[in-house]
Amino acid sequence: MNELPSHVHGLPAVGPLHGRTVVLIGGGSGIGLRVAHQAVAAGAHVVLGGRTPERLAAAAEDLGSRVTWRTVDTTDRSSLASFFAELDRVDHLFTSAASYRVGPMRELSDEDAESPFVSKFWGQYHAVRSAVPKLAEDGSVVLMSGAAGARPPAAAPAYAACNAAIEGLGRGLAVELAPVRVNVVSPGTIDGNLWAHRPQEDREAAFAQYRRDTILGRLGTEDEIAQTVLFLFTNGFTTGATLYPDGGYTLR
Repeated sequence: MNELPSHVHGLPAVGPLHGRTVVLIGGGSGIGLRVAHQAVAAGAHVVLGGRTPERLAAAAEDLGSRVTWRTVDTTDRSSLASFFAELDRVDHLFTSAASYRVGPMRELSDEDAESPFVSKFWGQYHAVRSAVPKLAEDGSVVLMSGAAGARPPAAAPAYAACNAAIEGLGRGLAVELAPVRVNVVSPGTIDGNLWAHRPQEDREAAFAQYRRDTILGRLGTEDEIAQTVLFLFTNGFTTGATLYPDGGYTLR
């Protein structure tokens, strides 16, 4: 006779993240923090990483006892090595931390034009490389790209190229690191932490344009992107894929 599922007996069902270790670099704010909330709700142990200890400490205190934090700088390979050396195991990794400049080729300095690659591309590359010795064989990595890689919204060629390169990196790592799964989340414009720190005039103009450019006619939320990340953490038959939670922006 088959046993009834645990939830039928009034006990919570144990999901695929229960008891697993989820590492979120950039998890102290924005999309990374929303992933942390959803992972904790799913029963995971979460390790937050980032450059600002006060932000990380506040986030960890709010999230509860299954959350720890450590400072790390993704542009510093020794910092990444130290961060992962202190961990026993990594079941799932998501790195959303990045800092860069965006603009036209004719206007940006070489340093600013290279900044998306230095921070967003190489930062994620070296985070994964440092994590490899600790990655569980049935674990996963989710990289952060952006819909601008598939459909550049304005003159920002280096930024668009960086996002496209991250999608290629995800496919390449999926081949090399198998059976560890590697996927990419490529969001559209999100009404959240990133845009909250930009001038109101710029924000309103960008939001209005994005609404016009999408099929759904609205911006996304950080929770919607976090849901996509958790899907990629837990779907055991998805690897080398790029998902676009962008409201249909890349289809217009």
